[in-house]
Amino acid sequence: MDFRDVSLTALRVFRAVAEQGTFTAAAVSLGYTQSAVSRQMASLERAAGATLLDRRREGVRLTPAGHLVLRRATTVLDEIDRTARELSGLPDPGGTVRLGWPPNAGAALVPRALTVLRASHPAITVTSREGSTPALVRALRSGTIDLALLGSAPPYRPLDAESPSLVTETLTERSLCLALPANHPLARGTHVDLADLRGQRWIAAPASGEDRLMGVWPGLDERPVIAHTARDWLAKLSLVAAGCGLTTVPASLAAVAPAGVAVRPVRGGAQEQRRLLLARLPAPPPEAVLRVADALRTAARASGDPDEDGPGY
Repeated sequence: MDFRDVSLTALRVFRAVAEQGTFTAAAVSLGYTQSAVSRQMASLERAAGATLLDRRREGVRLTPAGHLVLRRATTVLDEIDRTARELSGLPDPGGTVRLGWPPNAGAALVPRALTVLRASHPAITVTSREGSTPALVRALRSGTIDLALLGSAPPYRPLDAESPSLVTETLTERSLCLALPANHPLARGTHVDLADLRGQRWIAAPASGEDRLMGVWPGLDERPVIAHTARDWLAKLSLVAAGCGLTTVPASLAAVAPAGVAVRPVRGGAQEQRRLLLARLPAPPPEAVLRVADALRTAARASGDPDEDGPGY
């Protein structure tokens, strides 16, 4: 089979696998069976005459040939989608920007930025999706989002090992804080001492390779007691308000914490800083992407967060 004869379905499947990181996740996102995804990938690799994916226990990584095919496939699929919209009489979405964000940014920064954008550039449409940092990095690489807000914690490692590197800038850098019931004894002061966190009950995210023990104060010298697990920030803070335990939160969530929740800094031990990064691929971005990035910076500055590294866009 000549590569010029590959199907659009095979290209869509390949892009989904590259974005999702596993055949199983790609199958779920496409509504296919895993065997169907495997068949499409085998057909595409036969046509390419090269291995496109390095299959590992923790997921897949693109080979050099895979990176080449993904770049071309993204261009082809975007053009096909644009043509389909034009044929159906829909306006060309040249002013549409696809944004990815982590849950804490969706609670505060993203809504503020969209309000700013509606006032300054009402013709720009933003579609958005929530995801973990690794998932959003894969989405950037596969071309299914244009911009991503990404969380970063010390020691601030590179977002991935792929080349070329993503273009990033720091939108916010703040200390990690503690959310606790407003009537908790530790909430009486203006801060909480690290030593007082021993023996507390915690509300954490379900353990995984990406989010292990997220919600427990880093560096505790004891095995933490996990009373409840939840991924959703509102669920975590509602459990805190109900007196079910403590959890960590970015300082940006203090302004949107529900009634019954106190947010306090922690004193003692190493300072726990958290960065929120704005990231994109290194190719020159369209004007609409630049305007959305400006709105995100404006929203960050309005909340008292310095634009640490300068525009970069």
